[in-house]
Amino acid sequence: MFGCLVAGRLVQTDAQQIAEDKFVFNLPDYESINHVVVFMLGTIPFPERMGGSVYISYPDHSGMPVWQLLGFITNEKPSAIFKISGLKSGVGTQHPFGAMSLPQTPSVAQIGISVELLEQLAQQTPVANAAVSTVDSFTQFTQKMLDNFYNFASSFAVTQAQMTPNPTEAFIPANVVLKW
Repeated sequence: MFGCLVAGRLVQTDAQQIAEDKFVFNLPDYESINHVVVFMLGTIPFPERMGGSVYISYPDHSGMPVWQLLGFITNEKPSAIFKISGLKSGVGTQHPFGAMSLPQTPSVAQIGISVELLEQLAQQTPVANAAVSTVDSFTQFTQKMLDNFYNFASSFAVTQAQMTPNPTEAFIPANVVLKW
């Protein structure tokens, strides 16, 4: 029903069903994870008027699980990207996984999905710094991408004296790209 993706790792589709309406993914070595994607596989939709709250749990300094609400997914919004790198020092929030006995090891975080009414999802407030879709981050990504493109293209630079004439190739002066 659900999938979980971390950059550089295989897709996880083997969520543990710990209750009729609760699912958990384990994220080993969570300290190295910046973002996580949670999505529906498309095989089984949520029941009508239902969706899934997405939580993260990681062990605090004493080893006890700390749960934080990241956001939600629904049939209309079947996937979401969450930034989790800044959450590790946060304080836990109210969550539906409290009475469950979930094994927690020091370097393993867990993504929990709780199937709930859409009305309940609308009233929940996710952790403020879990969202990733901001204009500033997109602008920053674009700037870094263009800087990397220029550095890569510049690595092939030759002087005019080193160029061998080839009428089938087009050459773009580096200063044109830099001015752009």
